[in-house]
Amino acid sequence: MTAIEKKIIIENVDMLSLLGINDNNLKLIEDKLNASIVVRGENVVVKGVLEEVELVEKILKEMVYVLNTSGTLRKTDVEAILDLSLNGKEILSEKEIDSIVLYTKNDAIKAKTPGQINYLQTSLKNDICFAIGPAGTGKTYLAVALAVSALKKGNISKIVLARPAVEAGESLGFLPGDFREKIDPYLRPLYDALDDMMPSDKLKGYLEKGIIEIVPLAYMRGRTLNNAFVILDEAQNATAAQMKMFLTRLGLNSKAIITGDITQIDLPSKSVSGLIEAKDILKNIEGVGFVSFDKSDVVRHRLVKDIINAYEKFRNGDSPDNSKHE
Repeated sequence: MTAIEKKIIIENVDMLSLLGINDNNLKLIEDKLNASIVVRGENVVVKGVLEEVELVEKILKEMVYVLNTSGTLRKTDVEAILDLSLNGKEILSEKEIDSIVLYTKNDAIKAKTPGQINYLQTSLKNDICFAIGPAGTGKTYLAVALAVSALKKGNISKIVLARPAVEAGESLGFLPGDFREKIDPYLRPLYDALDDMMPSDKLKGYLEKGIIEIVPLAYMRGRTLNNAFVILDEAQNATAAQMKMFLTRLGLNSKAIITGDITQIDLPSKSVSGLIEAKDILKNIEGVGFVSFDKSDVVRHRLVKDIINAYEKFRNGDSPDNSKHE
């Protein structure tokens, strides 16, 4: 195949941070690809077959993006970008770059479905975003990723994650153990999401310093949260009074995401879901955005969509068709 040469101009970035000490980041790329890369100031000249030259250009763009958004570019970041590209996992176009929420030590967390892309755009555009839809659509995971990204960029100084502990009546007093042991079962999904997104020692330090808080919704009362990213998960189980209480905690330079599934309400029958009420009351307020997910946005195991479909049919009075399994 015929070799080509392409000049790529890298602007508005610290080249030492991009290329690494002694060009170590550049050497990682050259070790994986046959293309030759020569750097002269802000100009990068790449020689090789067309496919590899284009691949190098996209890898460099991703490296620039990581450096500009997080302020650092580690060896593990470059290795993750290389692994993604060499395994054919969605090399980023300009549009795909805009869908990235957070880079982790293993991968890039990005909006994958049309619903998730709308979610990302709505949450970035509004100070309060409601995300409503079925399980498995990434509502909570992406909300936590957005919060961690904001913390990494220095846009906020604190993350607060809250969930109603409906099964424990929010009092939690009758459960065995200390405070942490009482609430852990209800907040575990939030810990799991955070654990995917940052090293365990850093997460532990943030929790100990109160930079990241994970609390039952009832413990939010009486607080004002400035410079914070606040998430209310499983909000369908918040009462109307609790929802108003949560929303009015928001202080200066703060953002909030509220997630929930209105088909999974565990409140007593006479209680009104604060999520349903808020959807009606706040729909016309500027700065408050609403995103609705459906089963097409499910990104869990392929069976999750089938399970959601089966339950929808059952609720609608349709008999499930099990003939194909007989």
